[in-house]
Amino acid sequence: MSASPRKTTRKASAEPAAIPPEELLRQYRLMLLIRRFEEKAGQLYGMGLIGGFCHLYIGQEAVVTGLTALSRPGDAVVTSYRDHGHMLACGMDPKGVMAELTGRATGYSRGKGGSMHMFSREKNFFGGHGIVGAQVPIGTGLAFAQKYRGEAAVTFCYLGDGAVNQGQVYESFNMAALWKLPVVYVIENNKYGMGTSVERASSNVELFRRGQAYGIPGLQIDGMDVAHVQQQAADIIADVRAGTGPCVLEMQTYRYRGHSMSDPAKYRSKEEVSRMRQEHDPIDHAKGLLLAGGIADEAALKEIDREIKAVIGEAADFAQASAEPDAAELFTDVLLEA
Repeated sequence: MSASPRKTTRKASAEPAAIPPEELLRQYRLMLLIRRFEEKAGQLYGMGLIGGFCHLYIGQEAVVTGLTALSRPGDAVVTSYRDHGHMLACGMDPKGVMAELTGRATGYSRGKGGSMHMFSREKNFFGGHGIVGAQVPIGTGLAFAQKYRGEAAVTFCYLGDGAVNQGQVYESFNMAALWKLPVVYVIENNKYGMGTSVERASSNVELFRRGQAYGIPGLQIDGMDVAHVQQQAADIIADVRAGTGPCVLEMQTYRYRGHSMSDPAKYRSKEEVSRMRQEHDPIDHAKGLLLAGGIADEAALKEIDREIKAVIGEAADFAQASAEPDAAELFTDVLLEA
């Protein structure tokens, strides 16, 4: 599948993909961790313990899980506001993430960033950004820094189908192509930007072609299948690492919940959501592969679920037991004198 990334766009193979049993089990565990974390976050929001906006990643877990399997130490990640899953995939502590969601001093941004604005320099996770599309020039800048410093690393820059029509996205594409920056632009096409379907917002819904005018290769992948995500993206990301320039990955995925917790999602039918859950759920699909391959039985998978629920329960308890930031913190972390 590998080809000159400056040449053309291409669609991923529809052939079934296979990954090593232990890797599939690890990915199943990570996807389930993200799902259970988001479910608990939804509960805490309903209880009034999470303020502001809260955008859940439920349904999209295979995207970040599969791509994280292709990451290496030193790689950077930046995304928008549907970011909790990306944080957990980077290895950030669920306790610190949950504490930040609930505005506690023990959170990753000391309780001042909330759902959309938390970071981890240690894990090379650079947000979490609330402005639509604003993370794309930031991700491009991170890749520029990697190349300038001669680092053997890439930047994974995630954006949605709603953000892909922003002008700053194409300014970034142009710069990244011009300077052959090591950036992987990941379009998580979950079919709806807020309440507007991609068909109503984009004249060309093949979003993987959006970099074509700049000579950036694109690839369209089934983002509901973690094995496909990992295998189909491997070659094109290897090309980016080799110094050939950026790429665009369109992950066709789906969110089960509304755009945010305040969105009743009346712009789509219950039948549509139900069909996606029943026929394309990424966790159920991975579970089926584990059972069919004899990699794990029902008892083992139930035990994994119990372990993960315990981890999430501890994270929620930790968050609720943590203190809120001191009033003096209002004036810290505002300006860096260099």
